[in-house]
Amino acid sequence: MDGRLTRPRLDNKEASMDLGLTGKTALVFGGGGGLGGSIARTLAQEGARVAVADINAATAGATAAAITSAGGKALALTWDLSDLSVINDQIKAVERELGGIDILVNNTGGPPPTPVAGQEAETWQKFFNAMVLPVIAITDCVLPAMKAAKWGRIITSTSSGVISPIPNLGLSNTLRASLLGWSKTLAQEVGRDGITANIVLPGRIATERITFLDQQKAQREGRSVAEVSQQSTSSIPVGRYGNPQEYADVVTFLASKRASYVTGSVIRIDGGLIASI
Repeated sequence: MDGRLTRPRLDNKEASMDLGLTGKTALVFGGGGGLGGSIARTLAQEGARVAVADINAATAGATAAAITSAGGKALALTWDLSDLSVINDQIKAVERELGGIDILVNNTGGPPPTPVAGQEAETWQKFFNAMVLPVIAITDCVLPAMKAAKWGRIITSTSSGVISPIPNLGLSNTLRASLLGWSKTLAQEVGRDGITANIVLPGRIATERITFLDQQKAQREGRSVAEVSQQSTSSIPVGRYGNPQEYADVVTFLASKRASYVTGSVIRIDGGLIASI
């Protein structure tokens, strides 16, 4: 012995972290987009069967095709979340093709940039019906089977704006914040059934949505998109936008059997962007 520390050998399966997702079925909303697509593919890589739901049939199909071409099992669903009448039929389709839903990833699109003041009541109603009510209704639909199985994961993606309101995203800041109270209450109600409920907050993750918001801000302020992006990254402690894969990795862990004692939590995936403790 020369006094130097040596690393243990970790070249056997028992030493690796098994996330316990093989054979589980996940339903991922927004699965055709940057965040949802990465989440769907990462869950599939860990052995889950994945229902990829998106309002855009082409992008949902592309994500599902990527999963199946890699040897996984996936189902593409064209799904308009604002239409509550299709929920039961869509859930039944997933159950027929992939089995009962064990993991639900609630991931909705965002509203347009607006101030919070002066919005018409119809505007608030429209986006509440698209961003909040479907999350609650779909979760209620899958909970009975999760309770029967004594296992389930409810993961809801919102926005860093629910903790630190983002200027000119008044609709998003307000409506997404309501899901925090809902998820925390749900976690208290279903914890003894083996079901966890958590919120994940993306900071500035490099997706089409962030590109769009940067473009809108540049147009409003008469600056270049590059200037807006540089200013934004300078406020992030790690000095860059996040990668969708980094977001998906955290969501996949929360979906796993390893995260069985994490519930009622709000997880920030923001590179340190949110300044509050």
